[in-house]
Amino acid sequence: MTFRGHAYRSLDPKGRLMLPQEFRDVVLSAGQHGRVILTNFDGCVVGYSLQEWEKIEESFQRINMLNRQLRDFQRFFISGAMELELDKQGRILIPPHLRTYAGLTREVVLAGVGRKFEIWDQERFEEQRRKMEEGFDLVMDALAESDCELRI
Repeated sequence: MTFRGHAYRSLDPKGRLMLPQEFRDVVLSAGQHGRVILTNFDGCVVGYSLQEWEKIEESFQRINMLNRQLRDFQRFFISGAMELELDKQGRILIPPHLRTYAGLTREVVLAGVGRKFEIWDQERFEEQRRKMEEGFDLVMDALAESDCELRI
């Protein structure tokens, strides 16, 4: 199962966020009793099932540790990660350091992006969508010139 679509939500005063039912279904279908990993990436909070996160950690074992940029990225990405469990209401508590990193206030957007989901500040999300729309033709041209075969 994959994460797809997006939903507008509000953080409660404690920083808890209700996941959409479709996202909860993906998390629960992966096992591990509703555990998710949240981390910082690309200006938002990114969420993975525990099963998917273990694959990511495994992939970091293959990077060249002599490369300073790769070490710095690993440190940023892995050290930002927190393991959380859905509560009985289907909520997750977003830790303060991740809320600060992503600029999360009250209104947020959850965006399903295949094997992961993203939690964006609503204003940032809308700005990213506007930028994508403005550069859409350039992205399509880049895809056409790449080896990537995208079926739309």
